[in-house]
Amino acid sequence: MLATRSSKPRRTRRVSGYVAAAAAVLALTASGCGDSGGDDGGDSGKTGGDTKTSATLTATKVDEVGTVVTDSKGYVLYRFDEDTAKPPKSTCNDTCAKVWPATPDPGKVTVEGIDKSLVGTVTRDDGSKQLTLDGWPLYTYVKDDEPREAQGQGVDGTWYAVTPTGAKAQSATDQPDDEDSGGTGGYGY
Repeated sequence: MLATRSSKPRRTRRVSGYVAAAAAVLALTASGCGDSGGDDGGDSGKTGGDTKTSATLTATKVDEVGTVVTDSKGYVLYRFDEDTAKPPKSTCNDTCAKVWPATPDPGKVTVEGIDKSLVGTVTRDDGSKQLTLDGWPLYTYVKDDEPREAQGQGVDGTWYAVTPTGAKAQSATDQPDDEDSGGTGGYGY
């Protein structure tokens, strides 16, 4: 006769395994290591996927648009005409946010050539915090391949590089050709 094992020890091991897995997930979540649910459009080199605890906003001279705000890595920051500044409200979510990643609030912000009192945050629809300048939510643009590029300037007549005062940068090339904007409903991709 074959000896049969009791199902009780197996069930205990299975439950213990679930408890251990749940504890591991909880530990990763508490330590900030894990997916926060945000999507930065696949380019973590820009601010959209940046998980640092500090950032620097700098007033930078950029060809074609003048002096605008750049992030810690030198990428131009933008504002969206469909957002509001008073009160601050970000309306670029889902598909839009994949093309125009929100500039996350890292906790500590240093400024160079910008009035620190103009820097703030807004809570996005997904609950994350986004940096603002004079109330305007800030974004990067996925088509800006290099620091100090402003390919997003004037896209769809609603996206503009942001100046150190939070205003729209003005240039002779505010509206790109139709082939660049592609009639994409304001997303510019």
